[in-house]
Amino acid sequence: MMPMVVHAADHDCLIEARQQVDLRSPVEAIVETVQVQRGDSVKKGQVVATLESGPERAALDLAKSRASMQGELKSAEARVDLTQKKQLRAEELYKQNFVSVNARDEAEADYRLSIEQLRQARENQKLSELEMQRSAEVLAMRTIRSPLSGIVVEVILKPGEFSSSNLKEPILKLAEVDPLHVEVILPVTMYGKIKNGQHAQVLPEQPVGGSYDAIVKVVDRVIDAASGTFGVRLQLPNPNYRIPAGIKCRVKFQ
Repeated sequence: MMPMVVHAADHDCLIEARQQVDLRSPVEAIVETVQVQRGDSVKKGQVVATLESGPERAALDLAKSRASMQGELKSAEARVDLTQKKQLRAEELYKQNFVSVNARDEAEADYRLSIEQLRQARENQKLSELEMQRSAEVLAMRTIRSPLSGIVVEVILKPGEFSSSNLKEPILKLAEVDPLHVEVILPVTMYGKIKNGQHAQVLPEQPVGGSYDAIVKVVDRVIDAASGTFGVRLQLPNPNYRIPAGIKCRVKFQ
């Protein structure tokens, strides 16, 4: 809280949340848990709800098992080593006229085939790893995290209820209240006198009271011709959530 000496007219304003979010499920599923309640503070990235995910967890376990299997790859590597030795031996024997050209060509063909099988084994291993990543991403969609740090405004759905991104009701509603936005409508006679970065004194109505320093962040570039006014938005720090969103106020510009 920073009191200032200001000699200027004050104007009506409204303190609003910086943003409000309706948190919905990205997939159709049954809500398994809701880990927050109305009024709780949440941090960005915090788990606030989970969806039923039995099949997705099983798919991830299967993908992990496939990705960790090394048998096919090790076998292919061993075959390349063996066929390479046979090919080199056949080449030496051919030069000494101990084997026919067909035997030499057959050994070389086996070696080339083993290289191709090793390439396929490595590709299969890579595909297994990608499938594991995909399964992990699918499972992650069943965990609902807060996209912001703020307050839980309302919990809509309960465990056991169906959730979908297409349904009207979200799982819960969040509001970011630090910083707050202060919206004020000014007469056109003040246009050009209010600048971005300018400081102002915000006085919330009772029972909050007090005076707080805010900074101008937006000055509308379009004037409402009917009313002869324009809008200004200020940013008001609210680190302890002392000031509630939705409260009326007065603002004085320096």
